[in-house]
Amino acid sequence: MKLKVGDFIIFRKWKSSTSPSPQAKNTYPSQSGEMYSYGIDKYWKVVEVVDDQTIEIETRRGKRHRIEKNPSIMRKAGFLDKLLHKDRFF
Repeated sequence: MKLKVGDFIIFRKWKSSTSPSPQAKNTYPSQSGEMYSYGIDKYWKVVEVVDDQTIEIETRRGKRHRIEKNPSIMRKAGFLDKLLHKDRFF
């Protein structure tokens, strides 16, 4: 995946808890049934491309993180994503 500064990405972050949030995707119960594993889509902006495998992103609240590019849990936001979720990007 080719990313450049200014691109918007959607990153699937995996969490677990006793009660998933309303935005949870792909919710799976644990074997005991007391916990749930689920994915939350995070809407971030690329602020720096460090090298071929690492990018620096910014959240909508201004936090910055360096993450590795991983096509299985992130994707570039398309036109419809930007239109439908414009309030989640910035």
